[in-house]
Amino acid sequence: MKVTLTPIGRFYTDETDIPRHWSISDEKGRIEIDPQYTEGLKHIRSGQQIVVIFYFHQSEPFTKDLLMQTPPHKGTKTGVFSTCSPRRPNPIGLSVLSVTNVRGNIIEVSGIDMIDGTPILDIKPHITG
Repeated sequence: MKVTLTPIGRFYTDETDIPRHWSISDEKGRIEIDPQYTEGLKHIRSGQQIVVIFYFHQSEPFTKDLLMQTPPHKGTKTGVFSTCSPRRPNPIGLSVLSVTNVRGNIIEVSGIDMIDGTPILDIKPHITG
């Protein structure tokens, strides 16, 4: 089975020192959704959290030797599926970001861990409980 995904927009930031994970980030950026999807942003508001699914577009290709990796915050090898490494069989990432503003097709966010130009695949509400 082949799965094909098409980005719905891109992420942009002026930040250059990007944290490795959204849970430890205060950095800011913006998601620019393709204008054809603007109506789909209705009801996203400042102050809420959103789940952003993205493509690690600059990740090096995955090879079998990367099934075990040593994350920088751990001193031991760990299975790739228990890490947030961008080097994975399907280079898909997920971040929970705080919305700071919404203007048309642009969502301003904080808590970023994506680099400038990252393709956005989907946005979902962050629901707890």
